[in-house]
Amino acid sequence: MRIGVDLGGTKIEAIGLADDGSIRARRRVPAPRGDYAATVAAIRDLVTAIAAEAGAIGPVGVGIPGTISPATGLIKNANSTWLIGHPLDRDLAAATGRQVRLANDANCFALSEASDGAGSSHRVVFGAILGTGCGAGIVVAGSPLTGPNAIAGEWGHNPLPWPQPNELPGPLCYCGRHGCQETFFSGTGLALDFRSATGRDLDGPAIAEAAAGGDAAAEAAMQRYEHRLARGLAAILNLLDPDVVILGGGLSNLGRLYVNVPRLWGAFVFSDVVTTPLVKNRHGDSSGVRGAAWLWPPGTPATV
Repeated sequence: MRIGVDLGGTKIEAIGLADDGSIRARRRVPAPRGDYAATVAAIRDLVTAIAAEAGAIGPVGVGIPGTISPATGLIKNANSTWLIGHPLDRDLAAATGRQVRLANDANCFALSEASDGAGSSHRVVFGAILGTGCGAGIVVAGSPLTGPNAIAGEWGHNPLPWPQPNELPGPLCYCGRHGCQETFFSGTGLALDFRSATGRDLDGPAIAEAAAGGDAAAEAAMQRYEHRLARGLAAILNLLDPDVVILGGGLSNLGRLYVNVPRLWGAFVFSDVVTTPLVKNRHGDSSGVRGAAWLWPPGTPATV
């Protein structure tokens, strides 16, 4: 039994995951936004509760919206900014009395889907999250690819490939640059593009629903989105050539993406034939917390 924790910006979820992939216990609490000490305490209490309910005596994996700097051992690149600059893994180990591993939440998503989800039969998995933001994780032979700078999979902060004149310089990203893929591929980016074109405020699913209902402006926005996403994923295929691409996040529920994007990306992939499947995740919102638990192999003791 292992414990997985998904530390989000608005909520913290924890599960007890058995070796067969079944969830024995699940709890969720609001995230103490802006308060690092309270965040550590909330995770400690969740771990204690899960252990009591499920008999989870194993170690703890935590998915975070950021990563650990290999240079300092401190959290960096977290949009939950109150985590930045803290030794979260060490503080959680001290608070819980258990072994703790941290990983980027997108890596946890990809690991979950590669372990027993939509990518379980594939060796190289690229998992892209299209939600409020835009991130990605890479799993090779069952292990997340992190890299020496702990930034492997930071797909959202590359520029949009093959940009068209009306896409330059692109929207301003929170990282300080213009035209990052996150500003185009996220649900927020789709809504912004639609608002810029129409003056109307709809979120991503509502835009897709309007398009299905015959709204020409919504259909044009969806076609722009699909063409951009196809270009972004084509660049991944050219560089990584993964066995499967799995979509997560709220926009992954738009069924038209799985038909239209592969139809479009062939024009940008450097190959005569593209056989890579584009598929929806299997575990939905549970992928992040499940992947956090999968950070530890079965049978790992709770403490050293």
